[in-house]
Amino acid sequence: MEHNLAELHVSPDADVAIVLVDEGAMEALHVQWMDEPGPTDVLSFPMDELRPGTEESPTPAGLLGDIVLCPQVAEAQAVAAKHSTMDELIMLTTHGLLHLLGFDHAEPEEKREMFDLQRDLIIGFQHAERRRARS
Repeated sequence: MEHNLAELHVSPDADVAIVLVDEGAMEALHVQWMDEPGPTDVLSFPMDELRPGTEESPTPAGLLGDIVLCPQVAEAQAVAAKHSTMDELIMLTTHGLLHLLGFDHAEPEEKREMFDLQRDLIIGFQHAERRRARS
């Protein structure tokens, strides 16, 4: 999370909660907030409507909101995608953070922008982790 906040020029003091829930709780949230049946992988609940900053004008500290993850759904998706559950959770957490910061994927151009940024953040995080591990 720290890596993504830094890359998006958001104060490291911004508050975000990451909550892990089981499939039953996620399904209840999915129905309540999205009016869609069944559990989903990630839901985001923005609070202060913060947006990414710039190097010259970083986003101040505030309440970003909540990212709710369902590890069981993530694990099934990871198996289908042939990568680790941790990789799936990193992707979902990054996706959830981008939603908290106002990104969406309802329209093709929005989707392209959000998913390109998501990919770049994950690749940057993976490179940073490899450098840290070698130190």
